[in-house]
Amino acid sequence: MTAYFAESALLPSGWAGNVLFDVNSDGAIVAVTPDANPGGAEPLSGPVIPGMANLHSHAFQRAMAGLAERAGPSDDSFWTWRQVMYGFVGRLSPDHVQAIAAQLYVEMLKAGYTAVGEFHYLHHGPDGAPYDDPGEMSHRVIAAAQAVGIGITHLPVLYAHGGFGAADTSPGQRRFLHGPADFTALLDNLLARYRHDPEVRIGMALHSLRAVTPELLDETVAALDARDGAAPIHIHIAEQQLEVDDCLAWSGARPVEWLLDHAHLSRRWCLIHATHMTGEETLALARSGAVAGLCPTTEANLGDGLFPLFAYMAAGGALGIGSDSHISVSPIEELRWLEYGQRLIRERRNITPVGEGGSIGASLWRAALAGGAEALGRPIGALQVGARADFLVLDGDHPLLSGREGDVLLDALIFSGNHNPISDVMVGGRWVVRQGRHPDQDTIAQRYRETVAALA
Repeated sequence: MTAYFAESALLPSGWAGNVLFDVNSDGAIVAVTPDANPGGAEPLSGPVIPGMANLHSHAFQRAMAGLAERAGPSDDSFWTWRQVMYGFVGRLSPDHVQAIAAQLYVEMLKAGYTAVGEFHYLHHGPDGAPYDDPGEMSHRVIAAAQAVGIGITHLPVLYAHGGFGAADTSPGQRRFLHGPADFTALLDNLLARYRHDPEVRIGMALHSLRAVTPELLDETVAALDARDGAAPIHIHIAEQQLEVDDCLAWSGARPVEWLLDHAHLSRRWCLIHATHMTGEETLALARSGAVAGLCPTTEANLGDGLFPLFAYMAAGGALGIGSDSHISVSPIEELRWLEYGQRLIRERRNITPVGEGGSIGASLWRAALAGGAEALGRPIGALQVGARADFLVLDGDHPLLSGREGDVLLDALIFSGNHNPISDVMVGGRWVVRQGRHPDQDTIAQRYRETVAALA
């Protein structure tokens, strides 16, 4: 048992002073005592807040950030960006993916993400043939997370078709594809191997309604239920207007509408993007208990559109944030632009529904903590008994936070400046960042530079 003492900490009930945390050898919080004496506890050097979940990541895309910013011969969109991605992904080896993921995960930790949901669809070799171990790429990504010290919910992706109505796939998609039997075997492989690691959770993802048929969706969800009825299920949905139009032509329903009608959505589901919804879809999604997985910096980069934040939150909808394509790796920037996008389209300030006098920053941080924990299916997102000991220690002397306390501290964290005021990061009772540095960051960065050079 190890004890830690914080002069100020954000607990589920609000900010508290002189908080003593007891953490067991498995990395779980076993006691939280406000108004305590420090005794022999290790002092924490600044205000303490829970670590953030990054609920949507495609790790390999970190190495292509900045490579798709050249104008094309006609209007550029998500669909033209996707062709650049297909060309890039065709060249990646398992060693490349592990090096890229390790660099990304160090960046996440230093930014305040203590857990990641890896939406993993890069399964096979460049010719589409499985590796000798069909889980090779998954194991490499998980190994990177374990080595770096970030918690991971690994979400192997079922990708079977190239468009609605079981359309044929393209050559660029051949590394992603599974049939139902092979995909179920992959799940069994991963569940058996990582079942006893408290920092690894296995769920699954359906790439999109474009990539799976209704029958395949039902069959695969049933297979997961038979193995782990609480495992998270994620899906890309309604990211682009063309996707909505194609879904209407295929089924007569919009993507979120179709999913609400055909799947038993619950708190274990996470709908990534859900950008293009009607008012009725927005309210129904909020009432379903599913989490909306929002990635504002990637959605802006791809020209996706803006999520209907005000109506969704006003209806009690759950949400979390992800860095997706990793053109930015910062929970602060994701939450800032979640609010700023709404200000721009509504032409007023302080849009997140909190009530008069409420803190926008605190409301967004708390909402993303809760939704991220739900989406990743892990006991994180709160400094409470039974949760993983995921601590962010802020530098209270940093100019951005100087003189701020309580919820104003979170407002300043999100809405003032671009410097990172996170000093120390703990994941599952283990310090992984001290004074802004990860102990292995130089070695990991060198491997990453070598990987990028080899791919250039």
